[in-house]
Amino acid sequence: MLISPSILASDFSRLAEEVRSIEEAGADLVHIDVMDGSFVPNITLGAPVIKCLKGKTKLPFDVHLMIDEPIRYLDDFAAAGADIITFHIEAATDTEATIAKIKELGCKPAISVKPNTPAEAVFPYLDDLYMVLVMTVEPGFGGQSFMHETMPKVRAIRDEITKRGLAVHIQVDGGIDDKTVYDAKENGADIFVAGSYVFKAKDRAEAIAKLKNA
Repeated sequence: MLISPSILASDFSRLAEEVRSIEEAGADLVHIDVMDGSFVPNITLGAPVIKCLKGKTKLPFDVHLMIDEPIRYLDDFAAAGADIITFHIEAATDTEATIAKIKELGCKPAISVKPNTPAEAVFPYLDDLYMVLVMTVEPGFGGQSFMHETMPKVRAIRDEITKRGLAVHIQVDGGIDDKTVYDAKENGADIFVAGSYVFKAKDRAEAIAKLKNA
């Protein structure tokens, strides 16, 4: 189990310190939500902020692009220091080209699906992916409640990965805490994005440990 705290829930005025805090608390990755105000109704940060953060932590950068036509900006995010680049299948007009471009840039490719997108949408691309991100809330804002109805999709994707003998991770993002993590894990998820649960905790190390021990 890998824990990827989302900096969307952090104090942006102290971003470098916040990232160092989760590294010291035992996080495995740092999840960076990039929103454009078009694909989702919110705007967060871009490649320049990621570039500034890159030297402040040893954690891999798990960059989640919630933007239209993500292929246009892949060069920028790779150059800024992204290690994993996740894009939404609903936002790309050429999914294969987007995956190929991410690989060409030396990053690990991942596809994300919104709650109403069927599991089968990602099946044609599994052989070329490092990870599938299943959104367990509607993307755009942090602090939402976990949607248990997305779990059959996680299970369907895990079953397909297992059937093909692939080493593809499944990440879940949205409403993850020390209770919902069990449901997600049992259905086949192995990377967990937790924003508010980690960053709002009095003891971040304890919060991360509870997720890992689920």
